Parts: sequence; C-alpha cells; structure tokens
Amino acid sequence: MTSRPLRAVTVLAAAAALCVTASTASTASTHPSRDTDRRTPRIVTAWAGAWNGTDPRALGALFTAAGTYTDEAIGVTFRGRKEISGWKARADSLMADVHVTVRATRVEGDRVTVRAVYSGHLKGAPKPFAVPMTTVLDLDAHHCRIESDQDHYSLATVLSQSGLPADWTPPAG
Repeated sequence: MTSRPLRAVTVLAAAAALCVTASTASTASTHPSRDTDRRTPRIVTAWAGAWNGTDPRALGALFTAAGTYTDEAIGVTFRGRKEISGWKARADSLMADVHVTVRATRVEGDRVTVRAVYSGHLKGAPKPFAVPMTTVLDLDAHHCRIESDQDHYSLATVLSQSGLPADWTPPAG
C-alpha cells in the first residue's frame, strides 16, 4: 500500500507534468479553434484514465480546489475535489466496468469538448450499456486543472440498454 506522503508526491508530480508538458495551451493560443482528433490533450487523457481507474481521488485531483462536476443526465453538481472524488466512488459502487473511451476532442481557448463513449454495467441490471457522451471541460489558465466539467449523455438510453425500467433509481447509500 502506498504511503500518504508518497501518494501526495505522486499526485503533485503528475499535476506538474500536466502543466509543464501541456502542449494544448500553446496550440490553443496559436489556433483559437482547433480539432485535435489525432492528438488528445493530456488533461483529457488523464480525465479518461481517472474514470477508467479505481482510485476515486485521481479524478478529484484533476480539478481546481473550487472545481465543479455536473452530471446533466441526473441533474447533480459536485463542488471541490472531495465531492468530485466521492462522486467517482459512488459511480464505482453502482457500476462495474465503468469506462470512458475518448473518440474526439475539440479545443477552443480554455474549453475542451470531448466526444466519448460512456460504458459500464449497473449492478443488478441484466445487461451492460454503452452510450455516446459529450463532456465540456473548462480549464484553468494554464490548462493544468479542470475548473468545470459538464457531462451530457442520455440516462434513458443507459437504463434502456441496461434492461431497467425508465423510473429505476439507484439504491440509497
């Protein structure tokens, strides 16, 4: 098991690497609107990796201290790294095999629009789901951290593909 100080150093080193090597910032300044289908911005790769990983804190660490995460499909917003990490933990407790597959990105200044496939298997559902998702990430001035994340996908399609009724709600907890 990783010690707390070592984990903090690892997270800080990863954040610093994102800041130092984020070529997206210079690309965005010379090309205000640019499709990056061939080269995904590092923050997007880290974001998808955090969703695909098992450590909820990895997702929260990508956000600014006052960052927000909004899941438009279910109408909830989480504020700050702790709440965002908690959301990832809750998603992992409700779904097996949560996965985000990035299909394309578009950078416009401090905003990145991500087209992806969101998939998983709601625990207790007869079938897995895989739905298109669009995410809008507003980044800090250095393009190192996420200030806000807005996820857009169809909850009705998730439930339908999962074999669940349209009025299904997750168990409390």
